[in-house]
Amino acid sequence: MPLAFFVAIALVKAGASYTIASMKIERIDLYHISMPLVSPFGTSFGTQSQRDSLVLALHSAGLTGWGECVATNDPGYSYETAVTAWHILSDFLIPSVLGRDLGEPEEMIGWLTAVRGHPLAKAALDQAAWDITSQRDGLSFAQKLAQPYPEGPKARVNVGVSIGLQPTIAATLQVIEEKLGEGYGRIKLKIKPGRDIELARAARQAFPGVPLMLDANSAYTLDDVALFQAMDDLDLLMLEQPLGHEDIYDHSRLRPQIQTPLCLDESITSFDHARFAQAIAACDIINIKPARVSGWTEARRIHDLGRAAGLPLWIGGMLETGIGRAAQLALASLPGITLPGDISATSRYYEHDIATPFFLNAADSTIDVPNGLGLGIEVDGARLKEVTLREKSFVKRET
Repeated sequence: MPLAFFVAIALVKAGASYTIASMKIERIDLYHISMPLVSPFGTSFGTQSQRDSLVLALHSAGLTGWGECVATNDPGYSYETAVTAWHILSDFLIPSVLGRDLGEPEEMIGWLTAVRGHPLAKAALDQAAWDITSQRDGLSFAQKLAQPYPEGPKARVNVGVSIGLQPTIAATLQVIEEKLGEGYGRIKLKIKPGRDIELARAARQAFPGVPLMLDANSAYTLDDVALFQAMDDLDLLMLEQPLGHEDIYDHSRLRPQIQTPLCLDESITSFDHARFAQAIAACDIINIKPARVSGWTEARRIHDLGRAAGLPLWIGGMLETGIGRAAQLALASLPGITLPGDISATSRYYEHDIATPFFLNAADSTIDVPNGLGLGIEVDGARLKEVTLREKSFVKRET
């Protein structure tokens, strides 16, 4: 590593304020990976048993920053897939950043504006920028992200578990019992039309004191108001994104008709959408998914908006590997994140991950936030090679 890197670490440890000058982005390696899930994960738009995604490594000054693009096999949750994200990254986004001088991570998102949309692809580069600049500055990802806040990042964050649609109600109750036994303190159940109120009632009856929430993944309309009103006596933590995935307005019409707190997920694709939702009282809670909003730079802006407005916030999950999970934990450590997130232990989804595994603190349903430099993880190169379907390196060609 360059001498300046060690000088920076020494100065930071001594309490000095020091930041190395900008870093030239020398090379980016892109990997399309495919990994089996521990068990199938079902939602209102389908079931996954194998998860494709992309990871990338950004190289500069002897350091490597890692990012994960959570676009997966099909365009159910998002119009992006691993295949389309590969195209957008390799043909447009990566060429637009190669050879540039990166000073602070917030600069990255501005370099990507020529491409409209494709937030999941952009988020991978944004994450890598935060990782590598954190390492450069002798900070953890969480410390770098929390620099504006005097209280700094939390050392551990509260988490819950998301349970996909099961074959029967009895099977769902069994999975809930298993997850509570593992130490998870908050349960989220996926629902869809025809598999909703009876499931929710059975879960509440079986587990009367457990924080319970429902996630509809945009499967309903305003015609279903009576159904949601029937859920009001179940003491739910929240009802997540019941209406259209792009909708804000109809949620503002639904909210005053129900007592259950209403959470927006899919329709919050940017700071502006969060601002619109807050302005018209479309929700009580916001689920921030950094990948859905083009990365951690935009996610932190939404965090600041929600914190100032008194909106409860939490961090959603997208079945990430340890690379994406570490960055999620950093975001969840910010002071405005007040509700348990969907950042389960590694074993929830993968038997053998490509990065350092994360473990649940069963006594209090928390996970420790990595405190090493950058993401604070080690990428298992051998495992990455095993699960890689294709890879490509990008280097700026001098003209």
